[in-house]
Formats: sequence, C-alpha cells, structure tokens
Amino acid sequence: MRTGSEGTSWDLTTILSKSPLALPPPPRRVQSEATGVVQKMSENGVSSRAKVLTIDTMNPTVKKVEYAVRGPIVQRAVELERELSEGIKKPFAEVIKANIGDAHAMGQQPITFFRQVLALCSYPELLNDSTFPEDAKSRARRILQSCGGNSMGSYSASQGIDSVRQDVARYIERRDGGVPCDPDNIYLTTGASDGIVTMLKLLVCGEGATRTGVMISIPQYPLYSAALAELGAVQINYYLNEEKCWSMDISELQRALDEARRHCNPRALCIINPGNPTGQVQSRQCIEDVIRFAAKERLFLMADEVYQDNVYADGCQFHSFKKVLFEMGPEYSNTVELVSFHSTSKCYMGECGFRGGYMEIINMDNEVKAQLTKLVSVRLCPPVPGQALMDLVVNPPQPGEPSYENFIKERTATLSALAEKAKLTEQVLNTVQGISCNPVQGAMYSFPRITISAKAVKEATDKGQQPDMFYCMKMLEETGICLVPGSGFGQKDGTYHFRMTILPPTDKLKILLNKVKEFHQKFTQQYT
Repeated sequence: MRTGSEGTSWDLTTILSKSPLALPPPPRRVQSEATGVVQKMSENGVSSRAKVLTIDTMNPTVKKVEYAVRGPIVQRAVELERELSEGIKKPFAEVIKANIGDAHAMGQQPITFFRQVLALCSYPELLNDSTFPEDAKSRARRILQSCGGNSMGSYSASQGIDSVRQDVARYIERRDGGVPCDPDNIYLTTGASDGIVTMLKLLVCGEGATRTGVMISIPQYPLYSAALAELGAVQINYYLNEEKCWSMDISELQRALDEARRHCNPRALCIINPGNPTGQVQSRQCIEDVIRFAAKERLFLMADEVYQDNVYADGCQFHSFKKVLFEMGPEYSNTVELVSFHSTSKCYMGECGFRGGYMEIINMDNEVKAQLTKLVSVRLCPPVPGQALMDLVVNPPQPGEPSYENFIKERTATLSALAEKAKLTEQVLNTVQGISCNPVQGAMYSFPRITISAKAVKEATDKGQQPDMFYCMKMLEETGICLVPGSGFGQKDGTYHFRMTILPPTDKLKILLNKVKEFHQKFTQQYT
C-alpha cells in the first residue's frame, strides 16, 4: 500500500489502472438465451464469438489417446537437438534417438533395386537410361501399366492395385508352403497401422456391458491402446511372461478374458509376432494353442506380423498364423476368423516413409467384407508409391535376373547386421548390475528390466512422473540418449523397463550401450 501526493491510499491495482500501460479487464462471457452460444464481451460492449472447438467441447476420446513412442521424452529430444544446433552447451555432443523403429533414420541403407524401380515409376523418362538394369525396368513398366494413365500419381482401386494384390497373394502362398491365397482377400493399406485401425473400427460396437473388448498383450505397441481409446473400446490386458522370454500363456489369456466378461463383450485377440516391444518369437505350439483358444472362446484373431523377416535367435522360426491355422485342418481353417498384417516399414526394407502395407482376411462374413470394402473406399486408396514398393517386397529379383545377386547381398547384410546387434545389445545390458535383458529373438527392439530404488521412485512420484519416465528423462538430459519408458507400453506393477531399438550402426550402438551402462551405474549410486 502506498499514499499518493494528495494523501490518497493506492494499492497496486489502482496504480496499474491509472497507468497508460494498464491492461484492459478480461472479457465477460455472456450466454445467449436464444442460442446457448457463449460470447465474449469486450470492454466497449462489442461481442466476439467464443471458439466452437475447445478442449471442453472436443471429442473426449481423443484426449484419452496416448502414444509413448512420440511422447514427451521425444519432444524434449527434439528441443535438445535444436539447443545443440544453437551452440548451447550440453554434457553430450549429439542426441541419439533409439526410441523408434525408423531404420533409415538410424543409418540403414535402402535396397538398391527397390529405389531403382521407384525412381523409374516416378520419372518414366529414366526407362530410356541404360544405367538401369532390365529387370528393374520390366518391374516398373508392369507397375505403371497397372496405374491409371500409366502414372503413379493417379488414384488406384480402393482395395489396391489388382496386379499388386495378385503378387501379394502369390507371395503368401510361397511363404506358407502352398496354402491357397485369394487376391480378393488382400487389402493394400497405408502401412500396417491403417489396416489395424480399420479392422478395429469394424469390430467395435455396443454400450456399457456389451461394449466391445479387445485383448492386447502387455507390454504392447501403443498403436493398439491409442486406437482403442479413440474408438471408445475396452482394452483387455493380458500379460506376456517375462520369465519365459516374453512368451504367451493360455492360462493368462483365460484369466484376462474371464475378468473382462464381467464388464464388456470381448470380441478380438491381438498378437504381435515377432514381438514389439519385447522381441520374442512365438513357437509354433504357442500359435496352435492361441488358435484353439480363439476358436473355443469365439474371438476374432488379429495377427500383427510386420517383423516376419526379423528373426535372429538360434532355434527360432517365424510361423504365420494363417499357415498354422490351415495346417490344423478344416475344424479351424473353415471357422476361425483371422486378419494378418504386413508392412514395408520393417524387416530388411525399413521403408517407413512410403507407408506401404497389406492385410489378408480369412473367414470373414461376406456382408461384413462388403462393409470393409465400403469403409476403405472412403479414404480413396493407399499411397500408390507405397503399393508399388509393397509389390517389390513380395516380388523381388529372382535367380537369373540382373539384380538378383546384389539384392541377396544387400538383404543378407542388413539382416545379419541386425542379428549381430541384437546379440550385442543383450550381452552388454546383461553385464550391468540392475539391468536384465531377455534375448532379442526377433523384431528391432530390446525391452530390458531395470531396478529403480525406492528413493528414486519417491523423487519421481514427487515430480508427478512414472519412475521409468523419470529415469529415461534423466538419461536424456545427461547423455543425449532417447529411449522410451516401459510405462508407455504397459508392464506389471512394480516393474520398470525401457524400450531401445537395435537399429543404430554398430559403432554408434556400442557408444549408446556404454552410455546406458555408465548412466545406470551413476543413477543407482545417486539414489542408493
């Protein structure tokens, strides 16, 4: 409180109101009796209409969506990169992003043949260039002849280019030892994610106790929880067995199902094989057991098989759900409803940005299939360059063709390097007291368990953070390494993990692993 020159008592509000820099009073909100529309009233009485779309009036299910792979820790990593570029000093020279399975961003080289054909399709004048091999030119001509106006810039059929779907069907038949595949059951998609969300849209219905429940593995890929949240479906968690290398357990599936039936209508079971984020490869016996379980409980099976070429561990082999289903005989192959997904983004291709993929439907009701075709037609078609790339993945150079030897050389080198890095990651992490890492049998990630002391847990809780988020954020700030906390994927209460890709080049991966090792030792000492 101050006294003015005439003895007037002024408080801070009075001073500010008399200042030429005084701010106008906040606008009054007035609700129209006629329309119910809230309007803002300014000081001079002129109204300005409030926003139609606000955080309070937006779709509430969208606010429930979370996607840890690109969450707050990644946003902070981007800020740190910008600060480094501006010359701000940090205790590290670069940010190493090991948070996402983006192979080319991590330095993996594209397959030459794929890029040659895509270049020819994008700029057909190159078909006259003698530096391109003839098999690349013939593939490009075939793709272009399947496109409207012989241009990859035209729309395709909503289900995808016919010739590409035929090639996908032939690929599946070869992969599955001759099990028939109908091209009409193939839908080309914008990456596997598009197909997964589309199928969930078909499955979700009901209200209250009849609302659709979908069983997903924990740990899980956050696409599933995000899509279920957006659709307002019920997420049913079943836990993978960490002590048995993240294997599936039928008794755990039964427990989760029985509990869920008390409050929702479970209709679908999702499986990721090879696993993300856990890197396990399910055995054939496990897949058979899952199919029997789905048949008994009348569940729609969704098999996410985008890592089917990424199998590294001795004694492990990829078995497609479709192949196993048909080898189990008509009792199952004629009745169990299954959709499986594949993508150009993973395996040895790593072509995430082209957004190519497909899904195959098995035993779908014909009327529902017509609705599916209608639904995909709303988004017109998947990206045609992604469809072209998918065609090359399922129809690569063959023996005797000019590009065959180099294709095999590049493919083998990429997969061999990933296998070496999977083993390296497991070995180094398991030398650190307080970190336990299962074998990375497949896919592109390790998901080690970390010990976090009660003192660190308390500090994290005081900051309003999950303990493994606190751990990973601290690692980022001190080392520049960007990992994803296990809480973003789901985990058993009282356990903590992080997901780390094995994609960086070997020399950079060694640096990363040593930094993780040093950080964990320092963190443990600090919070002991």
